[in-house]
Amino acid sequence: MDRTEWILCPVCGNKTRDRIRTDTILKNYPLYCPKYKRESLIEAKNLYININIIKEPDAESMNE
Repeated sequence: MDRTEWILCPVCGNKTRDRIRTDTILKNYPLYCPKYKRESLIEAKNLYININIIKEPDAESMNE
């Protein structure tokens, strides 16, 4: 069985609700942090070796 690890928030370092396996590759993945209450787009390979923040999406205004 492959090893799994929790994905840590790249901003605050706390555990998120998502897990990643050793053979998982993520590209443009919207990672939500329940403590930080924001979403970051990340790329990940080989568990935690190459986790990169692509950008933090801005909040969209609700103009009517």
